[in-house]
Amino acid sequence: MNHPLLEVRIVTKYFPGVVALKQVSLTLEAGEVLALIGENGAGKSTLMKILAGIQQPDLGKLFWNGKEADIDSVEAAMELGIALIHQELNLADNLDIGSNIFLGREPRNKLGIVNRRIIREESRKVLERVGLDFDPRTSLTKLSIGQQQLVEIAKALSMNAKVLIMDEPTSSLSSKETRRLFKVVKDLKQQGVSVIYIAHRLGEVKELADRVVVFRDGQNSGELAKEEISHDRMVQLMVGRDVSQLYERTPHKPGDEILKVTDLASPAFPDAKNNFSIRAGEIVGLAGLIGAGRTELLRVLFGIDDAVSGTIEVAGKPREFEHPRDAIEAGMVLVPEDRKGQGLVIDWPLDMNGSLPGLNRHLKQKAFIDKRNEIETAERMIDDLNIKTPNRKQILQFLSGGNQQKVVLGKWLSLEPKILLLDEPTRGIDVGAKEEIYHLMDKLAAEGLAVLFVSSELEEIMGVSDRVLVMHEGKVTGELARSDLTEESIMQLATGQELATAH
Repeated sequence: MNHPLLEVRIVTKYFPGVVALKQVSLTLEAGEVLALIGENGAGKSTLMKILAGIQQPDLGKLFWNGKEADIDSVEAAMELGIALIHQELNLADNLDIGSNIFLGREPRNKLGIVNRRIIREESRKVLERVGLDFDPRTSLTKLSIGQQQLVEIAKALSMNAKVLIMDEPTSSLSSKETRRLFKVVKDLKQQGVSVIYIAHRLGEVKELADRVVVFRDGQNSGELAKEEISHDRMVQLMVGRDVSQLYERTPHKPGDEILKVTDLASPAFPDAKNNFSIRAGEIVGLAGLIGAGRTELLRVLFGIDDAVSGTIEVAGKPREFEHPRDAIEAGMVLVPEDRKGQGLVIDWPLDMNGSLPGLNRHLKQKAFIDKRNEIETAERMIDDLNIKTPNRKQILQFLSGGNQQKVVLGKWLSLEPKILLLDEPTRGIDVGAKEEIYHLMDKLAAEGLAVLFVSSELEEIMGVSDRVLVMHEGKVTGELARSDLTEESIMQLATGQELATAH
């Protein structure tokens, strides 16, 4: 009888006050790419930690090649051949590639001295398997994020990994690096390596997966064979309802011009001068390839970086933003791409984060924080944005990515801005939370707020925007009305080509 390579059988995992996994099961065959999908909090990460030996199940069993396996440590998982590639890379950037691959298990000679020759030879073999053409003596700092990720995979392969667990592997990669990663995954599959692929980007799942297992609320929600995999079917199993109206927009007429920039250039692209305007009640998408200068433009608009040249007008008045507080006073706020590093104090509670931007409003006699005001702001945020949290005192690092993002949005919206700048507002969050953020953007626009948002997902740009500005090498190279939006037209402008239909 042929057994699966790996089997999870009715596994349950408890945390204080929470059932993280409830009788979940799955199987993995040798040489199979199995996608595991579900909303944040569905239990995917908990199961992966159990398989990698980081946590142990409270009930249920694991089987390896048909025999019960006790994976009670990371070492036990590695001995079987299970390796977890974390979303946050686990590498030492002060070492070279080879030293990273063999970190903690360096081959040594009889005198106990590290054998650099063996490290180089063995590293070359695994680097070749992942298509990375670098000398193992190259410093890790010379590699892009995508290349560093391939080093992580090479490190796992050097330990004879038979199962690679990849958690959101493309979240920080360019489209070119993503294509390369896909090729590596397909090559490894041909070599008999199995991959458990966790992703929110369902297009990737459709391309790579042989089979899809869906979790919802810590339980099995469904399974799709290769020929059954479709975007709508996956979403339905993840959220338990039809989200065909994901990008539904409420028709409304834009108001007066609220933001106008003339010849505006960022320090990153000092010769690229930008000219555009946004009206109240408009959602304008800012598209472009990674490195096109979209984030840099938002940083100048918000006063984080000084403009090299150009002017900014808000509601017809010229404004100079030497500091973010100047932009905030003018009615403009920014939700940054890196919510944990720049948008939140992650080890503080929700209510304290919520009061940070409007701290002056929460001060009593300019000395003490008005706790009642702070509490009211936090409770309003939780209600208005449907933030899933036990209470307003919850430490933010324990909330899901989608709920953290709602806190970032909520704290700025409490200032009642006129202009909302969003940088990759749905990166790394699940479909259900994305839907809520799209509906919030639509509601805010209907109320007269102007929204300028950056996204690397073309489907999102096309689904949400009234208009799209496309950037190439630091400059807005074209503008597309909603009726003219196609992936082809956006990509033409994003790669610096002219577009006959653009206006």
